[in-house]
Amino acid sequence: MSGDGARPLHTRRQDLDPADELRAAGTLTRITIGSGADAETTWLATGYTVVRQVLGDHRRFSTRRRWNERDEIGGRGNFRPRELVGNLMDYDPPEHTRLRQKLTPGFTLRRIRRLKPYIEQIVTERLDALERAGPPADLVELVADEVPGAVLCELIGVPRDDRAMFMQLCHGHLDASRSQKRRAAAGAAFSRYLLAMIARERKDPGEGLLGAVLAEYGDTATDEELRGFCVQVMLAGDDNISGMIGLGVLALLRHPEQIAALQGDDQSADRAVDELIRYLTVPYAPTPRVAMEDVTIGGQVIKEGETVSCSLPMANRDPALLPDAGRLDVRREPVPHVAFGHGVHHCLGAALARLELRTVYTALWRRFPTLRLADPDREPSFRLTTPAYGLTSLMVAW
Repeated sequence: MSGDGARPLHTRRQDLDPADELRAAGTLTRITIGSGADAETTWLATGYTVVRQVLGDHRRFSTRRRWNERDEIGGRGNFRPRELVGNLMDYDPPEHTRLRQKLTPGFTLRRIRRLKPYIEQIVTERLDALERAGPPADLVELVADEVPGAVLCELIGVPRDDRAMFMQLCHGHLDASRSQKRRAAAGAAFSRYLLAMIARERKDPGEGLLGAVLAEYGDTATDEELRGFCVQVMLAGDDNISGMIGLGVLALLRHPEQIAALQGDDQSADRAVDELIRYLTVPYAPTPRVAMEDVTIGGQVIKEGETVSCSLPMANRDPALLPDAGRLDVRREPVPHVAFGHGVHHCLGAALARLELRTVYTALWRRFPTLRLADPDREPSFRLTTPAYGLTSLMVAW
C-alpha cells in the first residue's frame, strides 16, 4: 500500500486504486481523523450520487471554516485568516460568485488557446531533457515535475527570469514534508514576491492572468485577494497536473493496447485524457463541507455544523457512475466524473489541465514510440506529502 494507517482514511491509496479500507467504508459513514486531543469526527462520502449531492448544494453546505467555538456554522462572519483571503474554496456565494467572476477573464477558451504554443514549447524542451538524460531517465523529475509550474508561470505572467526562484518559493511554501517554520518562511517570501508583482502589474498590466484581472477589475480587486488567487492557482495546478502526468504514463505503460488512442485524432486523444483523469483522480478530496442545517442524504442525517469529506477517487470508481468503473478504457465516451469537483466550486482551470495533459501524452509517444518502464519489476514509489497523489519517480527507457 502506498499509504499507511496513520494517514486519514480518505487519503489512502493502493497503487493506482483507492485503498481497500476506503472501499469498505460505505457510501456515507462517520470516521475519526487524527488521534488524542486532535481527533475530529467527520462524515466521509464515497458514493458518486452522495458526493454530487454534497458538492452541488452550496445552500445547505458551506466551504467556510470555523476558527473558534464562537464562530457561526460555516464560518459566517467577517474574519478570515490572511492565508485564505482570495482562496475561492473558503468563500460561499454570493462572495464566491463575485470573486470567481474576477478570475474568469484569465481562463477563457481564447486565452487558454493562446497558451497552446507555449505549452508545446515547454513540453518539447522537457522531452529534449529526457532524451539527453537517458535511457534510462526519470520522467517525473524531468517532465512531470517541470511542465505544470512552467505553464502556470506563463498563465499568471511571472517574468521568465524569475520563474526558477518563483517555483522554488512556491514548492517550499506547499511542501508538507518541511518543518512548519521553514514552510512559513518560504510562504512569507512567496507572498512578498507576489505582492511586489501585483504592484508592478497595477501600473502596467501584462498579458497574463494578473494583467487580465487587473485590466478589467483592478479597482475592485484588493492586493490580498489577488495574492490569494495566485496561491490557489499554483496549489490547484501544480501538484495535480504533475501527479496526473506521472500516473497517466504509468497507467498507459501497463495498458499498452490503449496507447494508440493518443495517436489518433484530437477527439480520440481528448477522450483518452478524460478517462485517465477519471480513472486516476489525483486530488484526494476537495475542501470539507459544513452542513448549514440538518440534511438527510443517502439515508443518513447530517446534523447542522457537522463536516463532510468527499472522496473523489472513490466517487469516480463507483458503479453508479460506470458499471465497470474500476477498469481503464480510454476509448469510452466521457462521463460526468467529479475529478474537477462539482457545483459552484468546479475547477476553473479544467480546460487548461486537459490541454496540458493531452499535449504531454501525445508528444511523449510521438517522440518515444517504444517508451517502456526501465525496470518493470521495480515497485513504483508514490509521494505522500503533497496535496495530490503522484509518483516520486518513474524511470523509463525507449
